[in-house]
Amino acid sequence: MVPHLSSKNLVLLKKFSFVLLMFVLISCGSGNNGDQGGGASSFQDLFFFTADDGEGVRTLWKTDGTEGGTGMVKKIQPSGGLAAQNFLVEVGGVLFFVANDGQNGAELWRSDGTEAGTLLVKDIFPGSKSSNPSSLTHLNGILLFVANDGLNGLELWRSDGTEKGTFMVKDIQPLGDSLPGFLTSVNGTLYFVAFHELFGVELWKSDGTESGTVMVKDIYPGRSSSQPGFLIGLKQTLYFWAEDPANGSELWRSDGSESGTKMVKDINRGVNHSLPFSLGELKGGLLFSSNDGSFGFELWRSDGTEGGTRIVKDINPGPGDSYPFSLSHIHVARLNDFLFFPAREEKSGFELWRTDGTQNGTGLVKDINPGTRSSFPTYLQGLDAKLYFVATDEVLGTELWQSDGTPEGTSIVKNINPLGSAYPALLTKVNHSLFFVANDGQSGFELWKSDGTSGGTIRVKDIFPGLKGGLAYGF
Repeated sequence: MVPHLSSKNLVLLKKFSFVLLMFVLISCGSGNNGDQGGGASSFQDLFFFTADDGEGVRTLWKTDGTEGGTGMVKKIQPSGGLAAQNFLVEVGGVLFFVANDGQNGAELWRSDGTEAGTLLVKDIFPGSKSSNPSSLTHLNGILLFVANDGLNGLELWRSDGTEKGTFMVKDIQPLGDSLPGFLTSVNGTLYFVAFHELFGVELWKSDGTESGTVMVKDIYPGRSSSQPGFLIGLKQTLYFWAEDPANGSELWRSDGSESGTKMVKDINRGVNHSLPFSLGELKGGLLFSSNDGSFGFELWRSDGTEGGTRIVKDINPGPGDSYPFSLSHIHVARLNDFLFFPAREEKSGFELWRTDGTQNGTGLVKDINPGTRSSFPTYLQGLDAKLYFVATDEVLGTELWQSDGTPEGTSIVKNINPLGSAYPALLTKVNHSLFFVANDGQSGFELWKSDGTSGGTIRVKDIFPGLKGGLAYGF
């Protein structure tokens, strides 16, 4: 939560939270087939993911894009349950992920893509209880993550893939959880947000050693929290939002030093909050969504200076919000010097937009679901000079779309589920193919791939035959 909110700022935060929740729900989909699952990653020119093995166990699979080349890597848990989970991350030729073998709880595992080379790294929380590793992040050839060993609470850990080389980096909050979050690697340094009872929730950094893990700055002095969030690195600089006593939640930057950590601009003057979120990069500059108190949540850009931080375009004119959304996560893609994103205006609803960072170069690509009904573009992914994404059309439902950035070049790739919606999700590129999960109405949620043509958009394999499907949103 953001403390010290006035009634006006509370309304802003509620509006922001509502739209954020709406997009999360859209991304998660509304299908009932299959069970919710874990993660996906490109590794060794293969696509690794988690799927149901047909016996109620979700475990690690891999594919080369062919039916014959799609198979289970290892049956980690002998009976029903969530065996292989999420957070698949490659570090130094090793695929790290989280799994539960039924004896050690949810712990850190590793794989080289073979059954014999897929094994538990360490039982961090000894016994059947789980350490629940999360936020797996690559830094300088090692893996950094968050885990609970049962003694020190949720703290920052590291691993080189061996049991001996897997240990807690630092007990930041000795009497409980420091709850590290927003782990972000920038120029060889890990930045993150953590709690300490003397300083509240503030910005920290780490080089992977205990002595090199320190608080960057107590932005909101004392036990109060600046609540940093939406961390992103541009070149050697970290950008994020934070709150101080005088300026509310605004855009900040840091070079990793206390003196070099400062507010970029008080966008919404005084103690009001501009709530800059969805930070993204284009042409070396920062793009983000923010509210200056006059135009609502609109598209902004910054070069890191106060003078160079300004609104790009009032997409939804006047005090209304356009909510240019998720400029750095699953709803955005860069293609041909343009950044694509969903945004809202009164006459078209949430549709696909693009920007080159200028007012004149920011415009609606296409009103896919005509009128105010919204197509809610999500999971934007660039591949071979084309943009791929998921969108909803009132006639065709929620399906896979593509765009070259022009209205005439924006079209559905394939009506995968002719009788309803396929709800494609988690579009991931591997070489020149696009992998995703979708439901054709006959096989449930399964693994699909596409080359951008209708004929080349096919189900890879019916992993779990029947309507239930072997996959679900999140893989």
